[in-house]
This record gives sequence, structure tokens and C-alpha cells, in this order.
Amino acid sequence: MTPKPPLKNTTKGAIAEEIAHNFLIKKGLIPIDRNYRTSFGEIDLIMNDQNTFVFIEVRYRSYDYFGSATESITKSKQNRIIKTAQHFIMAHQVNNAIRFDVVAVVPDKSKNTTCHWIKNAFQDCL
Repeated sequence: MTPKPPLKNTTKGAIAEEIAHNFLIKKGLIPIDRNYRTSFGEIDLIMNDQNTFVFIEVRYRSYDYFGSATESITKSKQNRIIKTAQHFIMAHQVNNAIRFDVVAVVPDKSKNTTCHWIKNAFQDCL
């Protein structure tokens, strides 16, 4: 599988995905796919972490007045991600362990960004 190139648009979400993507590469993960879409939903990043397929949801929040980036991933959103991951696993005959992570991209007061990586943020609960 050849990883997809980064998206060309410059929405905050696409920028956050690019920041998270680069952050995870620096942490040693290997890109597999980006923006994997099915009728169930989308997975922002799919990467390999020491023979574990990691399905990653990237969240951006400029402030957390209505909740943090990680709190915004509802049970319904988790189920859509899981169903999409199951589709990917079947389509690509993945036999590796899997994990669902979240990377929250948060700007600080000086407009720099920080990535908060939550491994095993949720489990396959279907």
C-alpha cells in the first residue's frame, strides 16, 4: 500500500491532520493511509506502530469551552470509526493487532500547536 499524499486544502482540520501526521512519524509510526472513507465514515490516519495497525482520529480545538478535542469523540463517532476500520481490515486482509488512538492538536497562546497523543483511546465495542 502506498500512503496518500497530504490533502491540498488548507482547512483547520486538514492542517491539524498534517501536524498530527508529522508528529506521529517523528514518534516512529509508519504511514499506511490517510482519509480512508467508506459509507460508514472516515478514518483520518492509518499508521503502523511496531506491527500494530493504528486507526487515528485527529481532533482540533482552538479552545475547549464546549469540551476538549478528545471529549468531542462521541460513542456514535467511535462506532463509525470502528466500522470503517473493520472495512479496511477486511479489504486489506489485515492480520495484525489493531488500536484506536486520538491525537488532539491544540494551539497555545503563542499560536504554536501541541499534540496530545492518546493511545488506546477507545476499544472495538460493536
